Amino acid sequence: MRSLRYRVVLALLSVLMAILAGCSSRPSDEAIATGIQAKIAADPETKEVPVQVASKDGKVTLTGTVKTASARQKLEQIARAESGAAGVDDQVTVQPEAAPAPGQEPTSTAQAAPAEAPKPIVVPAGTVLTVRTGQALSSKTSQEGQTFLATLAQPVGVKGKPALPARATVSGRVVTAKEKGKIKGEGQLAVELTSISVGGHTYPIQTNVLDSTVKGKGKRTAATTGGGAAAGALIGGVAGGGKGAGIGALVGAGAGFVGGALTGNKQIEIPAETPLSFTLAAPLTLPPAR
Repeated sequence: MRSLRYRVVLALLSVLMAILAGCSSRPSDEAIATGIQAKIAADPETKEVPVQVASKDGKVTLTGTVKTASARQKLEQIARAESGAAGVDDQVTVQPEAAPAPGQEPTSTAQAAPAEAPKPIVVPAGTVLTVRTGQALSSKTSQEGQTFLATLAQPVGVKGKPALPARATVSGRVVTAKEKGKIKGEGQLAVELTSISVGGHTYPIQTNVLDSTVKGKGKRTAATTGGGAAAGALIGGVAGGGKGAGIGALVGAGAGFVGGALTGNKQIEIPAETPLSFTLAAPLTLPPAR
């Protein structure tokens, strides 16, 4: 009987000593908290996170606020892996995203599609430009290469959109100016447009050449030459002996040019404010409309 009691007491003492030995080998709460804090500061994902670590009887409590849920998960993972930690009470909160200001669209992670760049305006070849001359021109007084100014008499649009406004300043050039002789020799006057000013900028242009000729014996012709001549074609009958086959009036407002050529008794005259119609021989490219 005594032997049995002795063995029971010995077993109890052994268990108690084992428990005491286990308690003495477990890290203190302070060591557990310090170890977790050190690992948080060393981890790239959590080193900037303001979090507090406390431990009581091996149970770790985490408090603070983080920006993302992944950072919170990383903190709990570090705490649970600490030696001596008996459990983790995760009280860390995730900072909510800032609400957009009134009238402001929420920020999207996907970039908005770039707005389509405005396209330039192209006035196609063949477009008729009707202008009014700003000065008188004559086969007798004008010189080859002389420049002159005019204004656009009618606005020009492209696909229903305005392109060239009325009264835009246009520059031209005298291509040929030849005085008519009294007995022999023909008088000739030919002009073309070279540039147009729109919105404070000047753009070079190419047009057909309006050409009028008067023979020494009184026969007169008028013609258009250069690209796009069909659009500014002459109408009327046929007269022999002149330079070119067609005479009459130019299509549209160009009649003033030929009228001066036909009614003048001696020289070819284009009075100021005469309407003339030219045709673009090449496209004119303008910047996008504002």
